[in-house]
Amino acid sequence: MRKWQGATLSVIMAFTLAACSAGGGTNSPAAGGSENPEEVVELTAENLQPEEGATLVIWEDKNQQSFVEERARLFEEKYGVTVKMEELPPTDQVTKLTTDGPAGLAADVVVFPHDKIGSASEAGLILPNDVFEAETVANTSENALKAVTFKDILYGYPYSVETYALFYNKALYPEAPKNFEEIVSFAKTFNDVKSNKYALMWELQQFYYNYAFLASQGGYIFGDNGMNSEDLGLNNEGAQKGGEFLKTLKSEVLPLKMGDVNYDIKKGLFSSGKLAMDINGPWTIADYRNAGIDFGVAPLPAIDGKPMTSFSGVKAYYVNAFTQYPNAAKLFAAFLSNEEAQMTNFEMNGTLPANANVAADPKVQEDPINKAFLEQFNNSTPMPSLPAMDSVWGPITSAMTDIWDGGKDVKASLDNAVKQIQESLATVQ
Repeated sequence: MRKWQGATLSVIMAFTLAACSAGGGTNSPAAGGSENPEEVVELTAENLQPEEGATLVIWEDKNQQSFVEERARLFEEKYGVTVKMEELPPTDQVTKLTTDGPAGLAADVVVFPHDKIGSASEAGLILPNDVFEAETVANTSENALKAVTFKDILYGYPYSVETYALFYNKALYPEAPKNFEEIVSFAKTFNDVKSNKYALMWELQQFYYNYAFLASQGGYIFGDNGMNSEDLGLNNEGAQKGGEFLKTLKSEVLPLKMGDVNYDIKKGLFSSGKLAMDINGPWTIADYRNAGIDFGVAPLPAIDGKPMTSFSGVKAYYVNAFTQYPNAAKLFAAFLSNEEAQMTNFEMNGTLPANANVAADPKVQEDPINKAFLEQFNNSTPMPSLPAMDSVWGPITSAMTDIWDGGKDVKASLDNAVKQIQESLATVQ
């Protein structure tokens, strides 16, 4: 059982117990503020204080700059610690932390997609979220917690979630379809290949999206909630059933080669009224609004009565293991991701909150698009964070190409992918 899965409904009780049991919440007597040099003081969220003279640096994406600067101003007012933001895309941060962290050149607080915490943890680059563990557990959605936990240790201070859902053009399809049977029926009347008109598209060559078809029927990548790389579920009975269904969509819904569909092609067709539905993420909302399309967003349609399980991602702050000021850095990471901060971030940037209370707030729920994405997120699977994922993408993408473009046998294609993954893992273990 994960530490945070044992949290009780009593926030105060859980908060106290976890602070004492987290294992990393003990510092030197001086850090805890004791006057007795032999007394060891357990650090809690209530007594944690920044180190004297602490200053912090945070790496963040440019689109978060206004939010971070506003929170940094408030943090300095409260704790007397100045914070400087350096712009760095989250996807580049683990790589840079690998070299700059041990050299003492990295930011104190960093942010990256959750699927990178496996490599960051195993390289010893980040500190556990120990002092604020109970608080994080009590207030964060379960899927977000799973995403920022690695080998039963909570590392992240999650602040936003994302997944993909179904965009639909209301002028072409007024009510969102509940299942794929509706989409297949609609495609028979709407598709016109010569005129480049299609009922539904998704980025075919990206397994990030194709995963939902396999997972809806029982397929998975790694067992034990994505943590057991010796248990591959990409060729089990459910995955094969999902692959067979995917194969039927080639003829019934989307008769194109994989390479003929990408983000820009979909955007152009949807914006011009030639594509009725698009499986896509919240990053495309602005493009479709700017195109003047009257669109809606709904959870993914069911397949054979089973909901589609999408991949999801969670952004979280992490504390650099080499920081000179771990107390101040933990305080700032928690300050950036607490309930008040996530509501501010939603209002400033439209980020979908990881905090369950903020996600349930009427300000968030009153927007049907936010509501749809959050509903789909609750039926999603966080991308596995094991470094073993590096061995998965190539073989499974090739299998999808064999099935879709080559019309090859589904079982044989998936078996071949799993065999390649196992061989690759054997060479790196």
